[in-house]
Amino acid sequence: MAYIDGFVIAVPTANKAQFIRHATYTDTLFKELGATRVIECWGDDVPDGTVTDFRKAVDAKEDETVVFSWVEWPDKATRDEAGVRMHEMMDTDGRFDEKHNPVPFDGKRMIYGGFSLVVEL
Repeated sequence: MAYIDGFVIAVPTANKAQFIRHATYTDTLFKELGATRVIECWGDDVPDGTVTDFRKAVDAKEDETVVFSWVEWPDKATRDEAGVRMHEMMDTDGRFDEKHNPVPFDGKRMIYGGFSLVVEL
């Protein structure tokens, strides 16, 4: 059964084009490692909540846009193996070098997690 990695980040709104380039490049690597689908969504209707919300979750600033993304894997085993391979590649594969593909957001404020499907229609 499919397995999903979910991500929420705050990207400086002025960096939208740079984010799209970064995501396209990085998402190609996820696909190479076995992902079946990668979705990147630029927030355009992300309301402020009274207790919590997406913006608070990533401490988004006024000049930042919330991005919601997910990577679909065929199963958790494929995702776990991809994680191992990615860490190995970071030391040996220049495609992970930030000089070639700089990260256009503050990764320390990213929230992420892995999820097992329980309903799929």
